[in-house]
Amino acid sequence: MNRKAQSEPERGGSRFKAVLTLLIVAAMIFAAVKIVPAYFDNYQFQDSMQSEARFALSYPKKDADQVRQDLWRKAQDLSIPLAREEDIKVSMDQTNVDISVDYSIPVDLKVYQFSLQFHPHADNHTI
Repeated sequence: MNRKAQSEPERGGSRFKAVLTLLIVAAMIFAAVKIVPAYFDNYQFQDSMQSEARFALSYPKKDADQVRQDLWRKAQDLSIPLAREEDIKVSMDQTNVDISVDYSIPVDLKVYQFSLQFHPHADNHTI
């Protein structure tokens, strides 16, 4: 009977550890569902910026406003909160294109709120 009494707290401890582990895993999955899409959207937006910078001076040649408009549309498609004129900076001359954007995405994890800061940059400079 002594062995049975000793094993009872161990089973309860195992259950507690299992529940705690499940709670931690669930919290990590919840956080990932909230955070990962913002990084994926940023990756797609960065790719669009690089394409715009690379081909802006090709035929048909685009001006800075057309590049800004195309990127703003892409940001709208990805639900990235950007102001077209203030947040998308396009600098162009005869041979170079530089594009930079600064934005933040608010993340609400119910118990903690923060903003993810993104600063994508693209240009048409060769390596």
